[in-house]
Amino acid sequence: MFRPLRLALPIAALLALPQPGNAAPAPWYQWRSLVNGALFCAQTSPGPGWEQVAGPFRNPRCQPH
Repeated sequence: MFRPLRLALPIAALLALPQPGNAAPAPWYQWRSLVNGALFCAQTSPGPGWEQVAGPFRNPRCQPH
């Protein structure tokens, strides 16, 4: 006789284990203000009025690797 619980418990235990992650840091980009031309380094857009001009970079100074 097959007992589904006998198989389900080990599978549930394996699925509950933490999985290894491979997350990487978000890249940085250089943004220019459309109002006064000021440059800004950020991972996401500062908002309307800014255009992306360079990137991606690995550091918050927006310098080449």
